[in-house]
Amino acid sequence: MQKSEAEAAGANGSVPDIQVSVSQTFGIDTDMEVPAFSEPTDHVPDIDTAYRFDRDTTLTILAGFAHNRRVMIQGYHGTGKSTHIEQVAARLNWPCIRINLDSHISRIDLIGKDAIVIRDGKQVTEFREGLLPWALQHPTALVFDEYDAGRPDVMFVIQRILEVDGKLTLLDQNRVVRPHPAFRIFSTTNTVGLGDTTGLYHGTQQINQGQMDRWNLVATLNYLAHDEEVKIVLSKVPSYETEERLKLIHAMVEVAALSRAGFMAGDVSTVMSPRTVIHWAENAEIFGDVGYAFRTTFVNKCDEMERPIIAEYFQRCLGMELPESSAPLQPSA
Repeated sequence: MQKSEAEAAGANGSVPDIQVSVSQTFGIDTDMEVPAFSEPTDHVPDIDTAYRFDRDTTLTILAGFAHNRRVMIQGYHGTGKSTHIEQVAARLNWPCIRINLDSHISRIDLIGKDAIVIRDGKQVTEFREGLLPWALQHPTALVFDEYDAGRPDVMFVIQRILEVDGKLTLLDQNRVVRPHPAFRIFSTTNTVGLGDTTGLYHGTQQINQGQMDRWNLVATLNYLAHDEEVKIVLSKVPSYETEERLKLIHAMVEVAALSRAGFMAGDVSTVMSPRTVIHWAENAEIFGDVGYAFRTTFVNKCDEMERPIIAEYFQRCLGMELPESSAPLQPSA
């Protein structure tokens, strides 16, 4: 008797083989259990033990893994949308691959193309699969970053695999690629496919309604609460866990919050993510100068016309003027 595709995959150890408790693994009060792999592979992301999970977003992503739902995560830049999916995958030992749909990604990049190779001393032409057919045939969570910035020809290729059966026809090969039972698909976006009316996200575009309807679940991820972000920074830079230095971390996080509010209001075009705050704290230790560290970590990345606004954020939160750009006299070893 011929085995089904799912049974064959299971025999090869390429489908989830355990159930994990969401309560124990993610700290969320629920009886929900999700399938997972008992052993990691090369494509499983590394676990960040300091990562803080947003309850609603986490449950939505877990539903995508458990029930093969197509999940879109929407939110402002720097909220950690892609990282959230990666960290869920890491704890499920689920291989995860990210593709950034910038203007350079074409249909050929996704599907594949003919390439000339040397075989038995002769030049021959053979088809080299792109990342999409490869991922479709493996136990992989495929994440499309900046989904609303994809080119139209790329979007129509992706639309084919958004159905649950998600078969992909390779016309050049006269072949139909069927999805692996453990293949999952996610996307991250800034605008929920409605286009950018604020001017914050140049290059994004509207996504046709037929394609949007194929995304089963949509979650919105906002910036972290102040105290949660402080905890994350302290977990990465524990040397700040003193009464005096803790005040500095709170002030740093306040600067980041102002940059995000300014970004949403259209006052500045560069925003501080929690990762930026961590880098700022680390660099302040290297240089022994919080102002110089801020300038080299963040200010120098900003538009020159917006730097006075950023300097004002710094002054308001730290109670000091942002020093001119000059290296500290004695950076720490």
